[in-house]
Order: sequence, then structure tokens, then C-alpha cells
Amino acid sequence: MPDNKKLTRKVKQMAHELGFPLVGVTSADPPGHLDFFRAWLASGYQASMDWMGSEQSLERRADPKAILPECKSILALGSPYPAPRGNPKGGNIAAYALNRDYHDVLEKRLQALVGKLEEWVGEPVPNRWYTDTGPILEKELAQRAGLGWIGKNTTLINRNFGSYFFLSEILLGIELITDSPNTESFCGSCSRCLETCPTGALLTPYTLDANRCISYLTIAHREEIPTELRPLMGDWIFGCDICQIVCPWNKPDSETPSILEEFLPREELLAIDLTNELNLSQTEFSAKFTGSPVKRAKYSGYLRNVANALGNLSKNNQKAQTED
Repeated sequence: MPDNKKLTRKVKQMAHELGFPLVGVTSADPPGHLDFFRAWLASGYQASMDWMGSEQSLERRADPKAILPECKSILALGSPYPAPRGNPKGGNIAAYALNRDYHDVLEKRLQALVGKLEEWVGEPVPNRWYTDTGPILEKELAQRAGLGWIGKNTTLINRNFGSYFFLSEILLGIELITDSPNTESFCGSCSRCLETCPTGALLTPYTLDANRCISYLTIAHREEIPTELRPLMGDWIFGCDICQIVCPWNKPDSETPSILEEFLPREELLAIDLTNELNLSQTEFSAKFTGSPVKRAKYSGYLRNVANALGNLSKNNQKAQTED
């Protein structure tokens, strides 16, 4: 039998070396927030993302052992990405999407971590890993593992890293030493995220309506953007960082250590020319965003977003000229 304390320490050290400065362990116990999630679904706040509420999805979210029957421990990990820098020309892409797709980058590292664990144990270990890809309540699991607290903007917030980090989880059929859960919120009386969201997607603290969320509307929404929301979306063409930018817990890049090279922004994506983007062919779009999360918007959705951003910038410029 392995020394669980020593093994846990080695796993965490290896996780750090692989690009996960945030790492904690929690049990395989069922989550406690499933009723809140069910109520959120019942309100229709998932918009068109109906897969979230499928019977199989809910069954797995209700119990990690429905995913991995042998599960004894869950490793929660966080890997940071750079803070938003903005595009002076207009045409903003969420900070997490300015380089390689995090799924591709992190899954290889999760696989490497499991491989090392099995090497230390000397036998195969039942496992299943996810990085924003599986039917689990990952923010609750990360909170239970001590990585941070769920903020009023619904992101997980860490006192040292803010909310600019990717979450990953590994379900393991081996027992590791669990960490103390994060039981305290440090949002206090702050409500900047709710007050600043231009579309009012944050209905109340901890409740986000995807139907009004700029991230959802520019990525997963496949239809036309509702007319009343278009002028509120500014120049965002993929995702949105507003509720994170205003959060006092988020810090400049210079204060954020351990960012993987694959997540450093591509300079050309920080200076996108919207007029040029509107003329992209489908082939050019595919080539430009190969290996990028931006592909999730699809070609037609991306052009829709670009056209909306151009319209908003034009209206703002006209308004400014009138006021001058």
C-alpha cells in the first residue's frame, strides 16, 4: 500500500511542475449544490445549452461515482492565464481565448500527471479527467478542495490568482489526503460585477442568466442576437471579461506567476481590425483560429459578432462627434 501522505505531496509537486500552481484534493462525496443547479435549469438560465440538464448529465453531476465507480479522491487543479489587455482598435476577445485552446494544452498535462501517479503506485489507477468538459460541478469541487470561493459573478476566485485561471479535475480510484474546504467568501459587500454587467446577465449574486450573457451570446448562441441586447454588447466578438475586470481580486499580469507559454496572447489577436475581419473567408477563418477556442463561435457566428461590434463602435463614434 502506498504512503498516502507522501503520495499526495508528490502528486501536488508534480502538478505544480506541469503548470498547475493551484492544486487541492477533495473526497468523492456527492456535491451539495445540486438543488441550486436544478433550480437554475428550471428557470431556463442555461439558454440553449440543454445538454446541461439531460438525465445522464444530472445523474453524473449528482455523484462522481456515477462517472467513476471506483472514485475515492478528486484532484482539483488551476492553471492561470494572463489578465485582459484590451484592443485599442476595438474588437475584443476574452483573455482566455487569445492563444491555444486550453482543452488541448491542459488535457495532455492531466494525462502526464496520471501517468506519473501510476508509475509511483506501480499499477494502473482508475481515473477520469476533465477541463471544463465533463458533467460535474467543478467550481464546487474546487471550493471543497480549498482552491477558492465562488464569487458573486459565479467564477471561482482565489486570493492570490483572482479568477483568471482554468479549472481541471481528475477523479481517482485511490485515496489521497484531502484538503480543508474553502468555507468563506471574500466578496464582502462588493457588487461591482453585478452593477457593471452591461446586459444585466447577473440577476442576483451567484445567479447568471446565460440568455443575457455576452460570453454565451458570442460563443454558444447560434441564432441572431436579440435586438435589444446588441447595443449593450460593445465591441466583444468572442466572450467577455467585464465581470472579472472589475473584480478587486484580479491583479495585473506582473503579479500573476506560473502562466504557461501556450496561454500568452498572440499579438495579432490583441490588435484585430474589425473591418478586415468582416471580409474573412471561411478558409481564412479556419486557418487564423486553428487550435484556438475562437473556433467554437463558428464562422457565421464570428462574422455576426464582428458586424455587431462594428455597428456599436460606429454608433459610439457618431455619438461622440455629435457631442463634440
